[in-house]
Amino acid sequence: MELQAPKGTKDLLPKDAYKWHYIENKFKKIAEEYGFKELRTPTFEYTDLFLRGVGETTDVVSKEMYTFLDKGGRSITLKAEGTAPSARAIIESSLYNEMQPTKLYYFTPVFRYENVQKGRLREHHQFGIEMFGSENPSADAEVISLAMRAFEEMGIKSLKLKINSIGHPECRADYNIKLKEFLKENYDSLCDTCKERYHKNPMRILDCKNKSCQLILTEAPLMLDNICGECSDHFEKMKSYLDSMEIDYEIDKRIVRGLDYYSKTVFEILDNDIAICGGGRYDYLMEEIGGPEMPAVGFGLGIERLLLTLEEDGIEIPKPRSIDIFIAALGEEAKVISMSLAEKLRRKGLKVDIDHMDKKLKGQMKYANRIDSVYTMILGSNEIKDNVCSLKNMDSGEQFEVKLDVEEIFKTVK
Repeated sequence: MELQAPKGTKDLLPKDAYKWHYIENKFKKIAEEYGFKELRTPTFEYTDLFLRGVGETTDVVSKEMYTFLDKGGRSITLKAEGTAPSARAIIESSLYNEMQPTKLYYFTPVFRYENVQKGRLREHHQFGIEMFGSENPSADAEVISLAMRAFEEMGIKSLKLKINSIGHPECRADYNIKLKEFLKENYDSLCDTCKERYHKNPMRILDCKNKSCQLILTEAPLMLDNICGECSDHFEKMKSYLDSMEIDYEIDKRIVRGLDYYSKTVFEILDNDIAICGGGRYDYLMEEIGGPEMPAVGFGLGIERLLLTLEEDGIEIPKPRSIDIFIAALGEEAKVISMSLAEKLRRKGLKVDIDHMDKKLKGQMKYANRIDSVYTMILGSNEIKDNVCSLKNMDSGEQFEVKLDVEEIFKTVK
């Protein structure tokens, strides 16, 4: 058997790590500018959290979760999304007792058993924003503006924001009656999944990708046309906040999102008509999993999908220099001195590497070039005798001598 990573997983190799660091640092910086603080939750949770929080009629729960019994016979699920674990952490740590809102961000692995395709893996990674404690539509507008700003700063030009409201449970119950009535005569033509949704959660049928179901839904009543006055007012206020921040948007009445906990606002951000971010409001999630009443809004995005988007848009992530100085030591005495110099320069904040393979000078210079070192220091018996070292700028090719002194070398290289 060939030793390889499991299907749907991918190694992050050192040559690509800087791209992930760029995205993580960009979102971290912007999130903290908006007052969000980092949360880290476990890689696995008790299965009941997702059953109650995400919803049994969703594809995530019914088809995609990695669920197993641990050695104690408890049902455990690898993290299928980031919002329900965030809500659980707030309840467990009693963060709801603190001054609100609670503003959180996270980077997390997510596990879903689904068809592997371009930009979609069984283990992928998400960045997420969660704001708990506010029912104000200004919170909706703020999390949207955060995402839009991050994408704009990354250079994505073809952004399109689509928004909708799917109401709260009361007005949605009335809408579901209308939708079921509309679908009744075409019930037998629905796919098996939608037949099940028809009885449990009719609105989820709108999210079906089956072409025959989509054809049936062409003239279906839409939730935004059937929301109550309260939900309509919330939606209009959110739009006014987006207008005030000069954020363009398009109303898409067919957006429902794929998870059952959403209410009122739902939105997607697209690049060249491909969704790269999605979110909305989930005012009843906390109560669903046993917590206090605590409205919330947020979004999630896949980092692998975003990297692919940047690549397809021709946006090059700036690659940092990996090493400031490589010390090429010739002989054992020089090797001992190079070890001391490297440690002292590292403690001053420089990125320093040395030879551990006993290469000759030509091999060490070749290696310094391969690791993209800014400078190479050449240190041999003659340099030690004269208390100097030879520094070569690897970009310009200029080579010059510097006193064999940590401070002098640091001032030259920094």
